[in-house]
Amino acid sequence: MSYRVLVTDKLAEEGLARLREEPGVEVVVNTKLASDIPGLRKALAEADGIAIRSGTQLTAEVLEGQTRLKAIVRAGVGVDNIDVPAATRLGIVVMNTPGGNTVSTAEHTMALMLSLARNVAKANDSLKSGKWDRTKFTGTQLEGKTLGVIGLGRVGLAVAERARAFGMTIVGFDPFLTADRALERGVESVARLDDLWGRCDFITLHTPLTPETRNLIGAPQLALMKPTARIINCARGGLIDEAALAAALDAGKIAGAAIDVFDPEPPPADLPIITHPKVLVTPHLGASTDEAQVSVAVEAAHLLTDFLVRGQVRFAVNMPPLDRAEFEDLRHYLNLAWRLGMLHSQMDRGTLKTAHVTYRGEVAHKNTKLLTASFAAGLMSSALELPVNLVNAMSMARERGIIIEERTAEAPGDFGTLIQTEVATERKTYLASGTLFGRQFLRLVRLGTYALDAHLDGPMLVFSHQDRPGLVGFIGRTLGDEGVNIAQMNVGREDPGGQAIGVVNLDSLPSGQGLETIRANPNIVSASLIKLPALGELPHWLGG
Repeated sequence: MSYRVLVTDKLAEEGLARLREEPGVEVVVNTKLASDIPGLRKALAEADGIAIRSGTQLTAEVLEGQTRLKAIVRAGVGVDNIDVPAATRLGIVVMNTPGGNTVSTAEHTMALMLSLARNVAKANDSLKSGKWDRTKFTGTQLEGKTLGVIGLGRVGLAVAERARAFGMTIVGFDPFLTADRALERGVESVARLDDLWGRCDFITLHTPLTPETRNLIGAPQLALMKPTARIINCARGGLIDEAALAAALDAGKIAGAAIDVFDPEPPPADLPIITHPKVLVTPHLGASTDEAQVSVAVEAAHLLTDFLVRGQVRFAVNMPPLDRAEFEDLRHYLNLAWRLGMLHSQMDRGTLKTAHVTYRGEVAHKNTKLLTASFAAGLMSSALELPVNLVNAMSMARERGIIIEERTAEAPGDFGTLIQTEVATERKTYLASGTLFGRQFLRLVRLGTYALDAHLDGPMLVFSHQDRPGLVGFIGRTLGDEGVNIAQMNVGREDPGGQAIGVVNLDSLPSGQGLETIRANPNIVSASLIKLPALGELPHWLGG
C-alpha cells in the first residue's frame, strides 16, 4: 500500500530523507500551503499524513471533511496550532515529538535566566553604544537562590537538573508527578501553586497551554511574589497575563521577566511587554538549535512512518500509546472486539443506551482500554458518516450520551479468553460473546443465553425462532431460491421445541424480498442481516 505524506513547514533534510527512504511513502513538500487555507485543504484531501511545525495552523475549518487524513505529527512539543478535538472527532491521530527539543529548550531557559540575572542584553547594548557603565548593570547570582519550576515534564526536569549545578534550590509544581518521584530528581514538590509564588527568586514555566493554564500567572499571582522575583517563559504564549505582568513591573512588584513565546506569534512590534525595559525577549528560540531541528524532524518522520506503515502509535496526544510489539499481540483481540461491536450495531434493536464489555481469562491482562475503543468503533460504525476508529470512538459515543463500561475477570470460564459484550437499548438487552480459536480464528460463541460456534466474518443471517421441524430447511430453500450459498449454520437452543437462535454464515447477501420471506414465517420471531468484513479483512487502523 502507498501512503502520501504532506510537509508544509520547513523540516530538516535529515527528517525528509527518513520519510523518503521508507518504501511505499510518497513525500510532498510545499511550505507555501501554510498560509494558503484553500490550497492546504485540497492538499490534505489527498494525504494520509502531515508533518508540521508551528507555522501551519490545522484549525477545525482546515480539517473539516478530511476523510483520508489519518495522522498529524507536530515536529515539536506544543500542539496549540492543531485543533486536537476536531482531529479526534475525525479519527485523526495527533502526535508530537516531546524529546527532540528538550535539551535545546532547557538550555535556552538557563540562558535567559542568566542573561536576566546579569543584565547581559542591556550591558551589551550599552557597551556597543560607546558607554562604559559597570555599576549600572550590577546583577544577582544564581547560587543560593530558589527556582520555582511549574511543570515537571521532560523540559522542566532538565531545567531543574541544570539549575542544581548552579547551586540553586528547586521547588516545583506538577499535579501529575508524585512528591516522591520529584524528590528523586532533586525537586521539592508543593501541593498548591500558592505555596510556590512567595518562596522563589526565579520562576520558570514549562506547562502546555490549556483553558486551565491560560493566564496561569496574572495579577493575583504576581502580588504574591517577591519584589526581587524574575519570571522566565519558554513554554507557551498565553500562560502569562501580559498586561498584568507589565503593570507589576511598572509598580516594582517584581524585578524582571524573560519571554521567548507569545500569543499570537509573531506578536505586534509595539506590544508593551516587548518594549518594556525590564523584559528580555527572544523570538521563540527555545527549539532553535541545529541539533534540535534535526532531532525533531527525524523523530517526526519516524512517528509518521511507524504509524502509517506499521500501525505503531507513540507520543499521541489523543489516544493511548501502542508500540509495535503490543500492536501485534493485540491485533486479533482488537479485531474480535471491533467485529462484536459491528454485530451489535446491526441487530434489530431500538435506541442504544449503554454498553458493557467484560474481558475474561487471558484477554483480561491485555490493554483493555484499547480493546473497548475498538468495540466502540465497531458499535458506532454503521451510525455515523464520519470514519470511526481507536482515536475517536469513545469520544463519539460520549457525545451521543452512550455509556460504555468495561470489566475484567481473570477466571477464564469455559474459554481461555472471552470478550463478552452487552448492549442495552430502549427495547431490550443484547448479549454477544466471542473468542479466539488458535489465537487467530474469530468465533461467536454466545448470543443472549444461547451457546453457539459461528464464524465472525462475511454476511450473516441471525434469526430468533421457535424450534420447529422443517424451519432450518425452510431457511435453506429460501436462501437457495435467492441464489445465496450457506457457508456455515449454527443453532443454539435451551430446550427442544422452545425458543432458539440461528446464525447462518453466507457467501452473499439475499435480496430484501428474500429477507422479508424469512421474517414472514410464523416461527420466526426476528431476523437481522449482519454485514461483517470478510475473513482477514481489517480497517486501516488495524493494519488493513
